[in-house]
Amino acid sequence: MLRPLKGIFATEDFPALLVGLDSPDDSAVYALDAERGIVSTVDFFPPVVDDAYDFGAIAAANALSDVYAMGGDPLMAINLVAFPDGLDMSILTEILRGGAEKVREAGAVVAGGHTVTDKEPKYGLAVTGIVQPNRILTKSGAQPGDRLILTKALGTGVVTTALKNSRAVDEHVQAAVASMSRLNRDASRAARQSNVHAMTDITGFGLLGHAREMIAGGQVDFHLSFSSLRWLPGVLDYARQDTFPGGMRRNADFFGEFVRFGGAFEEYEQALLFDPQTSGGLLIAVAAEDADRLLAEIIRQGDENAAIIGEVAAGGGTLLIRK
Repeated sequence: MLRPLKGIFATEDFPALLVGLDSPDDSAVYALDAERGIVSTVDFFPPVVDDAYDFGAIAAANALSDVYAMGGDPLMAINLVAFPDGLDMSILTEILRGGAEKVREAGAVVAGGHTVTDKEPKYGLAVTGIVQPNRILTKSGAQPGDRLILTKALGTGVVTTALKNSRAVDEHVQAAVASMSRLNRDASRAARQSNVHAMTDITGFGLLGHAREMIAGGQVDFHLSFSSLRWLPGVLDYARQDTFPGGMRRNADFFGEFVRFGGAFEEYEQALLFDPQTSGGLLIAVAAEDADRLLAEIIRQGDENAAIIGEVAAGGGTLLIRK
């Protein structure tokens, strides 16, 4: 959708725009000088859980994650709100409180916002952060031999769909809420202290969609191990019942041509890899000699489901999934 804008904003006319329309990434980055770059991103969506406060916290963590995925730190946020006429305003108060407290946890500040009337509530943030221009972590750059670390368990789309269909067990919902509300701050900071070549966060395109973005246009393949993936409680059972959001099938249709399955996979197992995530973990391509140390540090700081899930090989943009 943004490709036509490239003709209006030619790269050579904006040399300070370090990350923009040339390739898909998590945030835009604009250099102020040799030491400081501004990171800018925006994200908002309808409720994924019933509790208003939890929804606000999840939406804020999701938006902040795009700054962390670039190796940056958030400075301030602007609320983006759509809210129906006639709906109890105390619900909006709780949504905004959940978002504000998550922004404060990130060490940033909510500095304003904008609200429109809509039939369905929507909430998110426009976030401004800062990064060192020579230490930006983009999606591209993974090198053969790198190990791939994923910092959170998967399956938020499946659990939230089960919730919408009144199938979800409360403890499974609470585990998903805790995961979606957790900031990617500590994992991002740990990555910056390691020999990391590329990084992104796993959100609406699912694991394989965002993994494909990391290798699109490059000379590498990703080899992923299904057995190494971590799943939120209840996910495998819901998946066996075909409890998937519609976005899963759209992801599979769009990214499926780049995927090869090495071994016998159940249909639900394949589908899980395309499950859209909300506020998912970071996918990190790190030099092999640093992988174990980085993984241990990420786990030490609280991302207990972090795992090495595969490696990078020379190739032409294929995702190979092994059992």
